[in-house]
Amino acid sequence: MTDVANTETATGFDALKGMGTVAEEAPVHVQKLDAQGRAYSTGKRKNAIARVWVKPGTGKFTINGKDQEQYFARPVLRMMIAQPLVVTGRETQFDVVCTVEGSGLSGQAGAIRHGLSHALTHYEPELRKVLKPHGFLTRDARVVERKKYGRAKARRSFQFSKR
Repeated sequence: MTDVANTETATGFDALKGMGTVAEEAPVHVQKLDAQGRAYSTGKRKNAIARVWVKPGTGKFTINGKDQEQYFARPVLRMMIAQPLVVTGRETQFDVVCTVEGSGLSGQAGAIRHGLSHALTHYEPELRKVLKPHGFLTRDARVVERKKYGRAKARRSFQFSKR
C-alpha cells in the first residue's frame, strides 16, 4: 500500500517539476523625464498632496511660488524636505519646484519629501537603492481617524454624570 502511495506522489511531483515558475528578475527602472527635462512625481502624507518637479540646477527649493525659508519657517521641516537630497549627496545638483495643498505644514513637508524621493528615482533610477532603505519611497498611510456618532471625538466618549 505504501509503495503505491509513494509511486503516485512521485509521479505527481515529477509532473509538477516542469511547471515550476522561473525566478522573476528585478524590474528595470528607466529614467522618466518630460519635454522640459524634468522628473515629476506626486507625494502624499496625511491629507497633503504634493506635486514635485526636479530639474538640474543649483539646489533651489520653490514651494507654491515661495522660497523654502518663507514657506517653512521651522528648520525641522526644511531639514525634512531636504533629506532625500542629503542622503543621495545631490544637495546642489537639482532645483525643486513643488505645489502642495491640504493638511498642515508637517503633513505637507512629509508629502514633499515623499514626492521628491520618487522624482529623484525617476531622474536617476540608481538612487532607488539609496533611498529605499531610509523609507523615503514608502507612503506613510496613517491618516486621522473619523469621528463616530455617539462620541465626542473619534474615540472619546461624552462625560459621564450620575445625576
